Amino acid sequence: MTTNTTQTTQTTNPAGTAAAPDSFAPEEAPRLEWAKHAPEVWKAMLRLEKAAGQGLDPKVKELVKIRASQLNHCAFCLDMHTKDALAAGESVERIVQLAAWEESRHFYTERELAAIELTEAVTVLTDGFVPDDVYERAAKFFDETEMAHLIAAITVINAWNRFGVSCRLTPGHYTPGQYA
Repeated sequence: MTTNTTQTTQTTNPAGTAAAPDSFAPEEAPRLEWAKHAPEVWKAMLRLEKAAGQGLDPKVKELVKIRASQLNHCAFCLDMHTKDALAAGESVERIVQLAAWEESRHFYTERELAAIELTEAVTVLTDGFVPDDVYERAAKFFDETEMAHLIAAITVINAWNRFGVSCRLTPGHYTPGQYA
């Protein structure tokens, strides 16, 4: 007679709470830790990030980052920017509704809606350009300096998303302000 003994280990889910064994898929390591192998590029991106966001409302900035990251399917950036948005006082409800903002416009100000719509136009360039009406709507709410920074912030988060998706960076370990 043989005895089969199995040792169970306590696992933790991404939310940090105890989970039953085998209830979550295993966490995959990043495909490439690009920041480690290209530290000067990473440092330059951090500087660009800081410069791009100057003068923008922190909540607008995080909504833009979350929406672009949703469109680009970047789990790492979604983890980071939802946590940063919550830390900045954003509501869970507005973050959740952002994926369906066109059906839940009443959660956002007209200024925020213009920024979100511009984010989509800059992120999804399937027609090859940002439509004039989208740009003009945003320009009603943001002066030229703010528009320049808003477009820069949208462009930078799209670049970060491409690093995250290409390298399959692992979400779930970020703490708000970690890279500030």
